Amino acid sequence: MSTTLNKYPSFDLSEIIPENAFVYKIYQPLKPVKTGDSVTGFSLNAGYKRLRRFYNGAEIHGSVLSDELSQKPLVISFYSKYWREAGLRQLAQLNAMQNDIRANGGNLLIISAENDENLSEIAWQNNLSLSFYHDADNEVALKFSVYSEGDPTWSRFSGIDVNVPLPATYVIGLSKQIVYDNVERDYTDKLLPGGIISTVYGASLIKNNRRSA
Repeated sequence: MSTTLNKYPSFDLSEIIPENAFVYKIYQPLKPVKTGDSVTGFSLNAGYKRLRRFYNGAEIHGSVLSDELSQKPLVISFYSKYWREAGLRQLAQLNAMQNDIRANGGNLLIISAENDENLSEIAWQNNLSLSFYHDADNEVALKFSVYSEGDPTWSRFSGIDVNVPLPATYVIGLSKQIVYDNVERDYTDKLLPGGIISTVYGASLIKNNRRSA
């Protein structure tokens, strides 16, 4: 009499540990802050490794205090290398207008969750003279509601497979109120220097008027 061997081991259904196939997450659409909103919880860490400055593509060393940045109207722009060519265009636009921002009494700071050698390469290859702030764990992006785990950017944009902040540029007045916003939801918008620079100038005038009062 022949015996048929079962090559698969037997198992007991009771040994199976049930797991949820899907973890339900509540959808929370991004609602970026806008002009008129206050960002009272916004602050910058003055740690040396958080702030990096470049001049004509070369990194320059020396401390940059967050107090120095907050004493003038501040232009901040969220950037990520994962935006590729569109992100480089954004940096080029900001690089072209930064002298006018300073001449009109403001400061400019690029907010990026990346702080690797790739940043040095980008600055060198594009001859950038910009200051970057390492936004660890997207702390600043979360305060401005341009980043969320509940509404990841890769679900909105083709070609993006990493959750990164929306490309957004703001001008923050001395009272930590948003006086200008530009949030690109489809990355076809172009930063208009006139609006940013005139807003910086107006916010700077308010500061000077308060000092002279």
